[in-house]
Amino acid sequence: MTGRLKTPTGRYGGRTAEERQAERRRRFLDAALRLFGGTPGFRGTTVAALSQAAGLSTRQFYEEFRGLEDVLAALHLQVNDWAEEAVLDALASAEGLPLAERAAVLFRAYARGVTRDPRRIRITFVEIIGVSPRLEEQRLARRARWIDLIRAEADAAVARGDAAPRDYRLAATAFIGSVNGLLHDWSAGWVDATLDEVVDELVRLLLGMLRPEGWRPAAR
Repeated sequence: MTGRLKTPTGRYGGRTAEERQAERRRRFLDAALRLFGGTPGFRGTTVAALSQAAGLSTRQFYEEFRGLEDVLAALHLQVNDWAEEAVLDALASAEGLPLAERAAVLFRAYARGVTRDPRRIRITFVEIIGVSPRLEEQRLARRARWIDLIRAEADAAVARGDAAPRDYRLAATAFIGSVNGLLHDWSAGWVDATLDEVVDELVRLLLGMLRPEGWRPAAR
């Protein structure tokens, strides 16, 4: 299969071809969240099984996707978009808050967005791993966006005099690894703590990175 089949054009049943295509795509992604994020997982799912779960045909599948890897790629981006939207909305409401409170708002929004549905966390941290170089590149690119967000928050704190001046590239990369690892382990039941306790620990880690021992904010 070298590409998608052509999608019919025109209006049918009161909906445009674009609206019908968007609906089919949503149904395939909803079914993929159930199958890839649950049982049997991405590697155990076939095109026929996914199409049946979506209530659509394999012909319709190939009108939308070249293969199951395309579905996983789209689903991974969607899950990350949901979490990113939650964080950006929360940060907009946290404007002007002290650093510790702003950090708590950020991580509470991220943690709740990622862990709200265990299937989302499986897509983000488990199913995407080791599938192909293409998906590994996508995973790292999306992680880089989270690293950039942390760096932007750190640089803004430095500009306000709330954090120690330094290059936060490596620190932000290491911190995001800690965030993802802790949230994955918590969601898997390997961490005996509430989600609020997990968030509080992440905030302490971030503040320790931004305000190392011996550093004091400049007098205002």
